[in-house]
Amino acid sequence: MTLEVVVLAAGEGRRMKSDTPKVLHQLAGRPLLAHVLGAVRALAPSRIVVVHGHGGERVRGAFPEADLEWVEQAERRGTGHAVAQALPRLDPRADVLVVYGDVPLVRSETLRRLVDEVRGGLAILVAEAPDPTGYGRIVRGEDRRVVRVVEQPDATEAETAICEVNTGLLATSVAHLARWLSRIGSANAKNEYYLTDAVALAVDDGVAVATVRAPDWTEVAGVNSRGDLAALERAFQRREAAALLAAGVSLADPERLDLRGTLACGRDVWIDVGCVFEGRVQLGDRVRVGPYCVLRDVSVGADTEVLAFSHLEGAQVGARCRVGPYARLRPGARLAERVHVGNFVEVKAAALGAGAKANHLAYLGDAELGAETNVGAGTITCNYDGERKHRTVIEDGCFIGSNATLVAPLRLARGTYVAAGSTVTQDTPPDSLVFGRAHQTTKAGRRSRRS
Repeated sequence: MTLEVVVLAAGEGRRMKSDTPKVLHQLAGRPLLAHVLGAVRALAPSRIVVVHGHGGERVRGAFPEADLEWVEQAERRGTGHAVAQALPRLDPRADVLVVYGDVPLVRSETLRRLVDEVRGGLAILVAEAPDPTGYGRIVRGEDRRVVRVVEQPDATEAETAICEVNTGLLATSVAHLARWLSRIGSANAKNEYYLTDAVALAVDDGVAVATVRAPDWTEVAGVNSRGDLAALERAFQRREAAALLAAGVSLADPERLDLRGTLACGRDVWIDVGCVFEGRVQLGDRVRVGPYCVLRDVSVGADTEVLAFSHLEGAQVGARCRVGPYARLRPGARLAERVHVGNFVEVKAAALGAGAKANHLAYLGDAELGAETNVGAGTITCNYDGERKHRTVIEDGCFIGSNATLVAPLRLARGTYVAAGSTVTQDTPPDSLVFGRAHQTTKAGRRSRRS
């Protein structure tokens, strides 16, 4: 049967104490709602309807994808009321899965299990909560079948002691859901229309109610406060660290890893503490990443070492390179094999040929450096004239002395040697020696100002 999905994302999140809509708060570098949408898209539903409310325009603007349909819950009167807003968009012949936009760690595999249990009835996702406070409790009869779900404000003392809770996620047919929504009332402590009342209505109708148990509490935990968000962030990172370890990656401390995208690793990769990986990062065989590095949208070749406190973004690094410590590779940086980029060297939109070295205190922007070129400390490529960017081309085997200023546009031919402290403004012929210094002036006999 066709599957459609309703995502409830209208919550204001008052306990977040923020002007940002709750589902736009970030976990692992992505909005909470993005995680949920990723999980439901893996099921290939024919329709995804997102119910928004607080900050609706901002939420819609953050997700311009064409496969999403949006419905506003202008007056928020509970989860049953929220689903009712989406009901007119659903195919009466389809099955429907209801999920929440603030439950970011739910897995597509768990959602698939839930959908598979519908079988013409109602399937609800349940869990054993370490602290069930605030969650609806699963009330079972003597035969262990589900009788109803009771929300905490309406629960008796005995029901409050139940640790099996309703996560709120359910799957059923649209036809069943429409019938139950028409009968849900608001005679409860909050004067709201609870979607969970559908469970008791299903029992009354003789419709089978199946339960699917979540394998991990963090998978179904919602975000209602900054503390919840921080706890789920660390749970996500533990999950990712465990997957990396299982794949053969060495982590100095799995508790001090932050993955905010995808990380693909070759064999025998080693990652030190405090590293952050964002976007798409690929590390080749035997790559070593030192402590407190940030890598965003980067590929690193085999046997390369990235030393401590280096920041790499939008860069391609070849094999057997050494980067850092305290190096910065900006977008467009391309390092061939055996390149050394040392401490406090910045590379932007520049290609460094095989064996090139810039070991300390340099800026190389909009440049091409040939093979086996050496760049001394304090060297900069002056690439911007106030209106346009210009390129510096340094051919193979050049030696750039310390504190050199290379004013683009400029081409230094193969084998050029630039003396330390030179300002170079003109192209050079091959194998030339370039001096661009002011003459030194020395005056003897200067008296001390303190005498």
